[in-house]
Amino acid sequence: TTIVEDAPLSQGPGRGLGAAPGRAVPLSALSTTEPPPPRSLSGMVELDRVLGGGLVPGSALLVGGDPGIGKSTLMLQAAAAFSRTGLQAIYFSGEEASAQVRMRAQRLGLADAPMRLGAETNLRDILTTLDAERPDVAVIDSIQTLWSDTVEAAPGSVAQVRAAAHELVTFAKKRGVAVILVGHVTKDGQIAGPRVVEHMVDCVLYFEGERGHQFRILRSVKNRFGPSGEIGVFEMTGAGLAEVANPSALFLSERGQPIAGSAVFAGIEGTRPVLTEVQALVAPSTLSSPRRTVVGLDSGRVSTILAVLEARCGIPFAGLDVFLNVAGGMKVAEPAADLAIAGALLSAREDTPLPPEAVLFGEISLSGALRPVAQAENRLKEAQKLGFSQAILPDASRVEGTGGMTLRRITDLTGFVGEVFGAG
Repeated sequence: TTIVEDAPLSQGPGRGLGAAPGRAVPLSALSTTEPPPPRSLSGMVELDRVLGGGLVPGSALLVGGDPGIGKSTLMLQAAAAFSRTGLQAIYFSGEEASAQVRMRAQRLGLADAPMRLGAETNLRDILTTLDAERPDVAVIDSIQTLWSDTVEAAPGSVAQVRAAAHELVTFAKKRGVAVILVGHVTKDGQIAGPRVVEHMVDCVLYFEGERGHQFRILRSVKNRFGPSGEIGVFEMTGAGLAEVANPSALFLSERGQPIAGSAVFAGIEGTRPVLTEVQALVAPSTLSSPRRTVVGLDSGRVSTILAVLEARCGIPFAGLDVFLNVAGGMKVAEPAADLAIAGALLSAREDTPLPPEAVLFGEISLSGALRPVAQAENRLKEAQKLGFSQAILPDASRVEGTGGMTLRRITDLTGFVGEVFGAG
């Protein structure tokens, strides 16, 4: 026999990886085809849409939201819906006793659902139970209440949340159990705990809504099995969360007679078109620096539009308080809303209503030019479905079938002011 010198795998500082050999990983070509993952539908259409077409076995999901927004209600309804389709569902509550959850289930009309319930915060006991039962879906409410006996830290601390999430995600992958973790969010809207939890899971959903409104929006901000940015709209009622099949009609429900300062924006949320109403109020200010109050829109974007209106169109807002709001508690983030914001501001300032049958969309550049936005046809179809007959949009927008809608194409903001408000 001959002696062969075997160099260690790592020559880095400290011990490195040592001399122990690893295991060769099987590699595959990009052309290897695999069937798409099977999915389980809950029957809650809005939830299934946000998940990307149903729940994938063995996936890990994180649902975040403000305390009291309705996360536990949503998850209880979801677990009951999955159990009624024939899946085995277990709901672990770490925040409430079983009796409290049962009372909520009776109030929601879910007492006959074949799901099972546990009240536990010990991670080891939860994993042992899941390993023995092997359900299809497990809901953990919430990740902040769990504690592992191997971590010397209080429940809810970064170390405990990270350890619990890691164990549960690993369990989901190994055993093919879909695990849904519920998490609270901090004051600035991020899921409480380490950001690494968001990287571990396959799908991150945010449950949003204003306390004063009954509408709730479930939004996917990350999804490995479907489109991110997708939204589902629910309405909080006495009997739980009801799905809203047509959110556009809901966000425009308050519209009556045409009034100054109101503009209808044809937006896209995820893959679905949603019409919302942008409301503006412009009033003389008694303050040395006028107020700029913005709800549901990006305040930086609004400041930019005000600056462009002044610099490119010669329309000053100095000495005027500006209040902007999106009706119904909706949050609009896309730049396509620029034209609707400008329209609402000008309408409020000039005290002239916009055409009530018109929707607006388009991005405003710093030069005052209007840029086209994506999915113009989908926006127009949704507007037409709700009875709008006219659209004000950037000149360069590509639209093939208008379906009988009148299109008013505008090249820049100055042209928009001249055509709509009769001033140039």
